[in-house]
Amino acid sequence: GRLVTACGVKPVGQTQWQRGCFWLYGVVEPLTGFSFFYEFSHLDRTCFQQFLDLLSLQLGDDIAVIQVDQATAHTANDLVWPSNIILTFQPPHSPELNPIERFWLFLKKQLAWINCPDLEALRKLLTSELDKISPERVASLTSYDFILEALFGAASY
Repeated sequence: GRLVTACGVKPVGQTQWQRGCFWLYGVVEPLTGFSFFYEFSHLDRTCFQQFLDLLSLQLGDDIAVIQVDQATAHTANDLVWPSNIILTFQPPHSPELNPIERFWLFLKKQLAWINCPDLEALRKLLTSELDKISPERVASLTSYDFILEALFGAASY
C-alpha cells in the first residue's frame, strides 16, 4: 500500500521484518470460482512440479488448462506434466491476461499494512484470509469478459 507523507519524508515502519519468506502457488477457475493454493519454500522447478502433482490429485478425473507466465520454474524442460493438466503460456510482460493476477492484487490489499510478529503469524493470517474468500468472490475477481468469451467459445467446439 501507499502512505502519504510530507515531500522528502520517508515513512518508517514500526517492525523490522525477518528475511524469511515462502511462496504461495495457486490456480483459480473463473467460471466456478474453484481455487487451489499451496505453500512452498521456493519458486523453482522442484516446487512447481510438486504443485502440479498435488493439483493433479485434487482434480481427479477433471482436466485443467492452466495459464502461466514464462518464469523459469514454469518452463523447465524436465517438468513432467500430469495427464489432466494442460499448460498455456501467456505472452511476456502481460500479467493482465492471467485471471489469477486480479486475485493476487485483491489478496495483497487484504493484507496491506498488517504487521505480523513473525513468518508463522503471517502464514496463519494468510490461511485465514484464504478461508474467508468464497468461490463466488473468486469468480467475481477473475472472470474477465474476454476470458469468459474464450472459455465459452472453446466449449462450443
